[in-house]
Amino acid sequence: MIEHKNFSNIESDRLLLRNVNNEDVDFIYKLFSDETVCKYLYDEEIFTSKNDAIEFVEWNKDPEEKGYNRWVLVKKDANHEPIGTCGYDNWDRMNNIAEIGYDLWHEYWGQGYMKEALISAIESGFNHMKLNRINAYVALDNVNSMKLLEKLGFVNEGVYRDKHLFRGKYYDHYSFSLLNRDWNHLKDTNFQNNRHK
Repeated sequence: MIEHKNFSNIESDRLLLRNVNNEDVDFIYKLFSDETVCKYLYDEEIFTSKNDAIEFVEWNKDPEEKGYNRWVLVKKDANHEPIGTCGYDNWDRMNNIAEIGYDLWHEYWGQGYMKEALISAIESGFNHMKLNRINAYVALDNVNSMKLLEKLGFVNEGVYRDKHLFRGKYYDHYSFSLLNRDWNHLKDTNFQNNRHK
């Protein structure tokens, strides 16, 4: 009998999504110590030492046991360069809801990589985790992230007030959601010819 996995590695056209491991510490540190990448990430302080990255990797290891994960997005080219991460957290198994998060090295913004990765991650969430609803929270000024979620069929349900306390100030976030039934309706018509736009 084949063991069912909620957080398998995934391949898309240009990317491999694989669960984070000890080899990723240097990249994770580079990613989350960069002020441009972290501009709208109010849920955690910017990384200041490699220990922060080690803790991140440890936290996200063994996802099948823990029920949350972080995939590293690796380009399927000769260099196998890691360019970002995405994954699921706050999995409510009673109601089949989880929260998706994502981040991308700034040199790759606007090239369709995150859309491609999220299509694969969303498919995995609905098919493997059996989710009915995926939540995503976006800082009010993060216009590009909002546009990306809307392209993927997420609905902006309004403002989640004072979602994160960051450096002594509370930050509102938009609350987005995607339902399985809406995804099934959208994906066949919108994404097959349009995956990288």
